Amino acid sequence: MQVDATFPVMGSTAHLTIVGGSVGLEESARERLDDLEARWSRFVPSSEISRLNHADGSPCVVSEETRLLVRRALDGYVVTGGRFDPTLLGAVLRAGYVESFDRRPRPAHASASTLRTGAHRIEIDELAGTVRIPAGVGFDPGGIGKGLAADLVSAELIDKGASGVSVNVGGDLRVRGDAPDGEAWRIAIDDPWGRGAPVARIRLRNGAVATSSRLGRRWVRTDGVVQHHLLDPNTDMSARTPVLASTVVAAAGWQAEVLSKAVFLDARRGMELVNGRGAAALVVLTDGLLTTRGWSALTEPVMAGAEVGS
Repeated sequence: MQVDATFPVMGSTAHLTIVGGSVGLEESARERLDDLEARWSRFVPSSEISRLNHADGSPCVVSEETRLLVRRALDGYVVTGGRFDPTLLGAVLRAGYVESFDRRPRPAHASASTLRTGAHRIEIDELAGTVRIPAGVGFDPGGIGKGLAADLVSAELIDKGASGVSVNVGGDLRVRGDAPDGEAWRIAIDDPWGRGAPVARIRLRNGAVATSSRLGRRWVRTDGVVQHHLLDPNTDMSARTPVLASTVVAAAGWQAEVLSKAVFLDARRGMELVNGRGAAALVVLTDGLLTTRGWSALTEPVMAGAEVGS
């Protein structure tokens, strides 16, 4: 049995492929992704992330899933030396990313938010089940929430009897087990310019793919300034870089997401980091491509068949 499904979630689109297992796994995955969005979205006023951001520095009891999200975000902050920073919410709001991208008006009005960064000051108390976001600091799950959601949902589907799964949440892709043909999953890495043919094709049996691109989520503020959602923590502004898109293949979705951001901001140092973490990367520049030493092992010729997009 194979099930393929596409549906909106987390301000983007989820694509599922489930191989084997019992009837009802698709609905289970949908419900779980909706549950995680309800806990993690900064655009949902009742979410646990919204409560944390409005607690004025007081600790809040939150679910295990939300504590894991915050912990993984702090792991990413440490691993990348701050190039991935989950506390850029104030800068994101000031850039004009105030509403969910699927319903945000254009042109965008920049917020006068005074929130600042402060990831190193976030506190997690596993015994008490609490997280504390310092007053004046804003936490934004962003892409790492999608990557971690793909990790969690794919693992749960395997635990419930699927023999293989592909979970793609807004471009953060996690695969486990066998593809429908019993082989590795064949994954097309989209051309950031959207010109049709993929920029690369890889195969992967168990792992994750994430792409950071400045050509997707773009908008024009009312002052005429063009913005994109990938901010540089050093400037609190949309990153100025020759990188159009950076794709990372890693063991987990949250890791791929974090590393792709680091590569996007600084291709040379980011690729060194990717190599050191046992991952692989493809970088699309304005004038060519760069790859890490582990990339070629993923792009060996594969048999013709269906592909899942990155």
